[in-house]
Order: sequence, then structure tokens, then C-alpha cells
Amino acid sequence: MVISTENLTFNFGDQKVVNQLSLQVPQGSIYGFLGPNGAGKTTTIKLLLNLLKTQEGSINIFGLELQSNRTKILSQIGSLIEQPAIYLHLTGKENLLNRALLLQIPTQRVDEMLALVHLTNAANKKAGQYSLGMKQRLGIALALLSDPQLLILDEPTNGLDPNGIIEIRELLIRLTTQHNKTVFISSHLLSEIERMATHVGIINFGQLLFQGSIKDLETLSKPLVYIETDNTVDAANLLKRNHITVDDVNETTIYLPYTSKQQMGEVNAMLNSNGYTVYTIGKQQKDLEALFLSITQEA
Repeated sequence: MVISTENLTFNFGDQKVVNQLSLQVPQGSIYGFLGPNGAGKTTTIKLLLNLLKTQEGSINIFGLELQSNRTKILSQIGSLIEQPAIYLHLTGKENLLNRALLLQIPTQRVDEMLALVHLTNAANKKAGQYSLGMKQRLGIALALLSDPQLLILDEPTNGLDPNGIIEIRELLIRLTTQHNKTVFISSHLLSEIERMATHVGIINFGQLLFQGSIKDLETLSKPLVYIETDNTVDAANLLKRNHITVDDVNETTIYLPYTSKQQMGEVNAMLNSNGYTVYTIGKQQKDLEALFLSITQEA
């Protein structure tokens, strides 16, 4: 595990912001850290980056305890918390060169990073003239300049248009698949995390409600059969009379628990033979947003 926390707890005065949090972030993963605003995501990230001091519990990164190995660990982490710290009066390349000099990093890394985040053509343009998406990509280039093994990003797609969001998503997938980085990313854009994450942690009121791979999360979702027909109420009553469980019915659609493809074929044949026109029939899985809502509401 690149990140491992045990019973991590943090209070602001009387308010418990992080509560007994035990994270497990595997190497090479894109770990989506999800939760509503105010759930404790940013506080957790600040604890992982040692910007806030641990009050209770422990943090291990790269198998080392954070407090006693702070310099060694943080030298292998790149981070971006909400807005990148860039000089708007300097060009993109000058921002990277300035950081390289501060970190005593060979300047050839600058051109490599510009190419990695697809900013080579805008290298000599003032950062103040960059779009939001370009600024975020420059921020990620700054975070990657020291070639860290772990990238921690807090809401990196905040305020971006669809093109900017796609650019960031493709970059992060490329970092893990081609460059063997581990990415820990907090977000409330559930559909975006669903498209790129390999693992997910869901937090609310400081507590971890779910943790596991995307496949683990999908197993929590009971698949449904959805049927669109010309008379949903009568068709649903027919199915019930034939001892078929009906989960829900609305004006256009009937929902049944999914058991097999054979079951779908039998239901389709039954409805057709009894004079109902079936417009569509298929299997439906809850998306991440629906799962997130059901997990947080149950809690």
C-alpha cells in the first residue's frame, strides 16, 4: 500500500472532522476519494501532506511512518490542492524553470513535463493567459517536476469545462498506466471518478463508508432488468400473477431483479405472447452516483 492510515482522527475544536479513518491505497492505482462538500476530504489530504499534524491514529506512506520520515516521504509526493500556485506574469516554461531551480532539478525535466501535460506549444505564453484547464495541467506539471511516486490532488477538475475535465482525466490515466505513478484524487464529480478510478473510498461526516476497487463497488449494486412496454401497469400485474418479482413500475418502465439472460428471454416471451409490445428490455447497473447516494443516505 502506498498510503495506509489507521484510525486517523482529527478535530477542529469540538468538531470531529476526520473520524477513525483507515485508508488503503494500492500502488499504481487511481484512488478516488469521494464525499460531499464538508465531508473531511481536504482535511484528510492536509494530514497526508503533513500540513496538519496528526492528533490520533497513524499515517504510513511508502511503508514508512509519516511523522518520523517526513522529509524522505514528502520528497516523493507531488500535490495540487484546488488551485495551482503559479506566477501569472511568467510563461508556463518560466514557472517550471523557477521550480526546478528551487528544487535543484535538472532543467531538461522542464521540457519533458511540458510535453507530458501537452503544453509544449504554449510553453512561452504567459500563464495568466492560460485557460483554466491549461493552468490545472501546468499545476500538475509542477507537482510532477521532481518525479514523485505519488500524486495527491484535491478537486483538480474544479471549475473546468468539459474539455478541461477530459484533458485532466486522460493525463491521470496516462500517468498510472505509462509512468507507474499512484494517484490519490479527491472529488465530488462522481461520474468523472467512475471513468478513471481503479479504487474508491467514500467518506461522509469524516467516516469511511466504503473502500475497495470499482469492481467491489459494483457488486454492491444489485442489477435490474428494465422493460419499456405499451402498458406498464397491466404488464407488471401479469408478471406478478406469474410469481415474477417486480421492484418498481412507472409510466414508461418496469424494473425487475436481474437473475440471468434466460430470465430476460422468458419475461420478454411472456409479455409478447400476452399481447404486450416490448419496446426495450435490458440489464441495468446502478452508476456510481446512485451507489454513492444510497451508501451515504443509509449511513
